[in-house]
Amino acid sequence: MAEIVLVHGIAQEQKSADTLEKEWLPDLAGGVRTAGGAGLADALWRSARPGRLESRMAFYGDVFLQKGAQGAAEDPAELTETQRELTDALALEWLRNARDRAPEPGDRRIARTVLHDIEGGDEGRQGRRSAGRAAVNGLARLKWFSRLGMGFAQRFVNKSLVQVTRYMTEPSVYEEVQQRIADLIGPETRILVGHSLGSVAAYEAALRLEGELPLLLTLGSPLGLRTLVHDRLEGEHQVPELVGRWVNLADKDDVIAAEPDLAKRFADPRGVLESDWTLDNGEDDPHSAQAYLTKRQTGQAVRETLEPR
Repeated sequence: MAEIVLVHGIAQEQKSADTLEKEWLPDLAGGVRTAGGAGLADALWRSARPGRLESRMAFYGDVFLQKGAQGAAEDPAELTETQRELTDALALEWLRNARDRAPEPGDRRIARTVLHDIEGGDEGRQGRRSAGRAAVNGLARLKWFSRLGMGFAQRFVNKSLVQVTRYMTEPSVYEEVQQRIADLIGPETRILVGHSLGSVAAYEAALRLEGELPLLLTLGSPLGLRTLVHDRLEGEHQVPELVGRWVNLADKDDVIAAEPDLAKRFADPRGVLESDWTLDNGEDDPHSAQAYLTKRQTGQAVRETLEPR
């Protein structure tokens, strides 16, 4: 069991819990240090010196690896028809987000053009499958996705769409991810941190808690995406009853994050949800876990939980 449980996001299948802990913990410690918690930061980063705090990564990337294969399933054609419809809807949602708030003017222009073709031009007349392919191709052209080349970008976009869809629609995948999180949560757990798809899994894990959790921290979260995520969540779309405080942080340029103010999506009768566009992660990769973890706002939420006044 751990005092801090971390849940990673999409496209991590070639890593492990150990490697992700080594990536996340220095970044989280850096955020805490920036927030004024030098002693707590030292306790968090185990590679710097033996830490007092047990922090563990709930790793589930390997769940998406094909059995007997070297790589991960990333071809939407391997999904059911219903799943493919959902991946298409998600691709369009991300493209609309890029149109409205991508940091690069060129990206916004690409998104506008592709969406115009899909919603009112040739792609719209050619049918849903053509529209879905056009949306994926449009996303892959965005600077954010295409930094390492078009081929990589298309694979990453497809992989991301497939992993989110499979988690939300396949009970075996969903339950395995939830079990891995639950295995690390105990009475001593004080903070549950989720990034990207991991924020969805962390939220749903919080709904299943048997004991109180002082802080749920979600970063770059797609929890507000209606069609594929929000409307398919367990529960009644409310702040988990045993969560003492829920802090949701998002960068305004993060097209993966959906609705900045989750109070519009989740009932909060106790007033414990804090959610808005609050971070500036830069233009290169506003969705990266590193950018979120190192921010003062992230560190402050952790510090206030572990060093209460």
